[in-house]
Amino acid sequence: MSMEEKISLNEYAPLTFEELTENLRDACFRAGWKDLMPVQAHSLPYTLKSRDVMVQSRTGSGKTGAFLLPCLKLLDLTKNFCQALILVPTRELALQVEHDAKTLFGSELSCLCLYGGTKYSKQFQALQKGVHVVIGTPGRVLDHLIRHSLDIAKLKMLIFDEADRMLSIGFYQDILEIKRFVPKNNVQVALFSATYPPHVTSIVKSFLHNPKMISLSQGQVHVAQASHYFCECKPMDKDRCLIRILEKENPSQAIIFCNTKSNVHYIAGVLQGFGYNALELSADLPQEEREQIIEKLRNGSLQYLAATDLASRGIDIPHLSHVFLYEVPEDKESYIHRAGRTGRAGSAGTIITLVDIMEKLELERLAKFYKIDMLPYPDPSNEEIASLVSERMANHLSAMRRTVTGLELERAKRFIPLLKELIRDFDESENIQLLTMLLDKEYQQSLNCKKDDSTAKQDIPHKKRKFYTKNTKKHYGREKQG
Repeated sequence: MSMEEKISLNEYAPLTFEELTENLRDACFRAGWKDLMPVQAHSLPYTLKSRDVMVQSRTGSGKTGAFLLPCLKLLDLTKNFCQALILVPTRELALQVEHDAKTLFGSELSCLCLYGGTKYSKQFQALQKGVHVVIGTPGRVLDHLIRHSLDIAKLKMLIFDEADRMLSIGFYQDILEIKRFVPKNNVQVALFSATYPPHVTSIVKSFLHNPKMISLSQGQVHVAQASHYFCECKPMDKDRCLIRILEKENPSQAIIFCNTKSNVHYIAGVLQGFGYNALELSADLPQEEREQIIEKLRNGSLQYLAATDLASRGIDIPHLSHVFLYEVPEDKESYIHRAGRTGRAGSAGTIITLVDIMEKLELERLAKFYKIDMLPYPDPSNEEIASLVSERMANHLSAMRRTVTGLELERAKRFIPLLKELIRDFDESENIQLLTMLLDKEYQQSLNCKKDDSTAKQDIPHKKRKFYTKNTKKHYGREKQG
């Protein structure tokens, strides 16, 4: 999408509460709303006219109402089939959106929440009865599409909520598969995200038609190309804090800037020690080697680069989603140059600076000087990261399960006795370590796969793909006969 497609924000004036139709006002009253929030006022003029939109809005800004209210106008209440599909990253968010939807919709529209970790039977029954709006995580939605228990052939609206977070959790393959089931024409697409890293826009742009980009920051509407954050942490914990943030953000590519060559060398070693695809760049390296490293970053074969300010000028990496500052730069101009490595060519980017108490004061002065809206980024806890990594791994395993053949499933049964033995003595620390090592190895391999790589499986037409979701022996017997 060009910048011209993104801007042009004055086509429609913001909608006021009084301008809403009676049924939309009634829905707002049911939710206890007496006015529209900025994200709703600015996006509804487009969504109510079935326009595709990309809305940049933070959590808690009212975006749920912004994409639920148009359903009451655009969906046919008399036809009891799925007309709107809302994809969200987690079951917690799915349940929250379902709660808000039931409040806003009242008795006018029916909705259903689909997420993993629960039995299919109740979801099958609810889908058979018919439902207007489906809210779910991509993995479970895809399972139902494959099983033909969910039909979106007559879909009118497709909504991505917190798309940046959804893709960081690892739903890349699932979204590509879901796209095969979405009708090619007459589907309105609305994308809501806190940020728009290149890997987000590259995946969803094929869903969108001439979208309007609406970005909200402190109530002002503009096109924001970069988001600036600071994370306060103890000096001795900076390296672990960086790892936790990388685990949470899971950027497609990033540069980690340090002030000294020794810190660059140290951070590169820490990243490599944690199994990341990382290299270092400083003046100590020969020019030829520096150029090779930059080329790896450009072609996407390198995920993380620890660097001095040598990489802050004159280097254009179009798909760089994140820049991390391990320490506040020694001069103000260096911050601008470092931050400028992301958010290129109209794409959005994220800049996160790690600070201790004294560095925080320096950064605040810098932000005031350049009039930068610097937002706090909470240091993720180990428990938060463990939960996030577990969810990504569960999604990854589910995706693997959908693509294996009957023969592969049959072969895997050889390990059932060993698995039962390990589980039976699970209190043994050695057994726990064995299982966690296997999961960690598979997880790291999944992270090291290029996020924007088009694999052979993605290129296979959906009709020719084989999904073995049940009756393994039946499939296995048929393959064996062939």
